[in-house]
This record gives sequence, structure tokens and C-alpha cells, in this order.
Amino acid sequence: MATHPTIELVGLTKRFGEVVAVDSIALEVGVGELVSLLGPSGCGKTTTLNMVAGFLDPDAGDIRLEGRSVAGRPPNKRNCGMVFQSYALFPHMSVYENIAFGLRVRNVPKSEIAQRVNEVLAMAQLHGLQDRSPQQLSGGQRQRVSIARALVYRPDVLLLDEPFSNLDAKLRVAMRAELVEIQRRAQVTALFVTHDQEEAMHISDRIVVMNAGRIEQVGTPAEVYRKPASVFVADFLGDANLVEGRIAETTPGGVRVDIEGGLTLAASSDQAWSAGDACWLMVRPEHLSVLSGDATAENVLEGTVKSHAFLGSSHILHMSAAGRDWSVKVPDSDWAPVSAGDDLRVGWATPDCVVLHD
Repeated sequence: MATHPTIELVGLTKRFGEVVAVDSIALEVGVGELVSLLGPSGCGKTTTLNMVAGFLDPDAGDIRLEGRSVAGRPPNKRNCGMVFQSYALFPHMSVYENIAFGLRVRNVPKSEIAQRVNEVLAMAQLHGLQDRSPQQLSGGQRQRVSIARALVYRPDVLLLDEPFSNLDAKLRVAMRAELVEIQRRAQVTALFVTHDQEEAMHISDRIVVMNAGRIEQVGTPAEVYRKPASVFVADFLGDANLVEGRIAETTPGGVRVDIEGGLTLAASSDQAWSAGDACWLMVRPEHLSVLSGDATAENVLEGTVKSHAFLGSSHILHMSAAGRDWSVKVPDSDWAPVSAGDDLRVGWATPDCVVLHD
């Protein structure tokens, strides 16, 4: 059993002129994990992936794969499989030939090539398609070929650079599930780059949220969504109601926070706070419940409906309260019609309200 992470980044830094694209990041990816680098354009996630692959050299720090430094090694000496967003398939070759090409270049014996290609064809559910050209395949099938081609080397690490960005929305969702299944069957450690929050939540064992070349938070999808470490993470990962406030008092397991409009709200926190500290409160729209009649909650907000949007399985209400706009997400099964201008009371539980440092 391995005693070291498959991927280890130590103080990894990359500059382009005066721009620091990746700023001294540290990360460990365990054996068999699927970890996503998530963040907006320009945050450093693709630059990080390219340094792991060997396409870029770091200006500082080290990259260790299977416990060994690969600093200075070319890409073909790192045993990484790479999947690109553009598929990068040879149009004049069949599926079988595309997958086998790299093995032939490496002078792998024909019998072993056949065995390994058939192995990944089954793994990627491509049997029956091996004689087709890429032009005869759907976008999802092409991407499965691209993944199979990366896996045929039996890599220590599978690197994926926004592989589903060229697919339509419905196919992207289907391919997420397929990728996870293929990765689990291959038992390969994977590092996945995406700017799509839902995609990262769907496929990842852990998510690395990046911003301006730095890591803001590393955690499971549930951890980074429910307990964001910063205002940036809270705002970037899903919808959030974020409001500035000031600590009024500390309570067992949490705090009470004064916000605009003379309201004091209760929030959970496992950090140390002092009365008077500036902070932000975060509550997700789906955690706000519409209160009817004399119903109450630990935190109550009264305001006016500004707009309503129907999303199929849910409804989004925008309401004005306490000097700002709030979003409320209501399941369609709980929907009671309201219109712009109506008064609205909403409430939520203290554990659903997170307090963040200013």
C-alpha cells in the first residue's frame, strides 16, 4: 500500500513576466482520488495542470509523482495521461488506431497493444466502435476515445483540462457520470480542471478552489459548499446571499451578528470572534423557507417580493429586505403563488447561516 500521495505540489510557483499565475501553492492528491481544480478564468488552474504534465516548467517549488520529483523531466517521462477539451484525435485513423498510436510509437509489441487497447475499449464502453473514424462518432464518444487513449498507457495520473466544455449541456451531464465510472474502474488518480461549479461538485472527491493564483480552500464538495472558507468561495461556488455585518455577541457554537436594517441574526461558527468584529454572513437561497401565518424560525426576515422565476423543479424569488436584495429558492412541491409587490416572510435555521471573516 502506498504511503505517499500520488501527486504532491510543494510551493509551486509560475510567473509570466510580472504576472504571478500560480503563487506558491501546496497540494496533495491521494491514490485513486479525483480532485478538481476549480476557479474563474485566469485563476491558475490550467497553468498548474500544465506544470504537472510537464508542458510548463515552474519558477519555484517542486512536483512529486508517486513520491519522486519530476522537476525537469519532459512530459513523456512522467507517466501522465492527458485529456484535452479539443479531443485531439487523428481524423484519418480509426478509434482503435487512435488509441494504439502512442503504444506503437513506443515500440510496444503488437500482442500487448491489442490486449491494452481492448482493455480500455471495454473500460470506456467503446466496443463495437473501434473501426469507426472520429467523424462517425458523437461528441461524447470522441471524448471517451480521448480518455481511453490517455488510459492505455496505464498512467499513474490522469490529467483532464476542461474535457467537456465542447459538449452540449445534456451530454456534459451524462459524460460526468461516465468519467467517474471509467476513473473508478481504472483505479487511476485524476486531476480535473474546470470552471463549472456544478461539474466539480458532481465528479470530485475533493475540490481545490483557486483564485488569483492561490488556493482559497480544499475540501469535499459538501465542505466547500456548506462551510466556505472565504467570501470568494461562498460567492463562486453556487448561489449565496452575502451580507456585511458586525459581531454583536458570541454564543455557544456561534455568534449573533448585527446587519443593516437594525436586524440581529444568529449564525454558526467554529472560529474565534470578538464583539465588534467586521464579518460577512452567508445563507444559501435553498435554506430560506417561506413562512406563512404565525410560523417562525431562528432567523426571520420580512420584505417585499421583487421578482419570480420558474425553473421547473424550483422557483427563485428575489425579495427586498433589510436594505438589500435576497434570493429565495423554493421547491416546486412547496410553491404557493406570490407576485411582485407582495409582502414576504422567510426564515432559516442557525446552522444554515455561516459567518465569514471580512
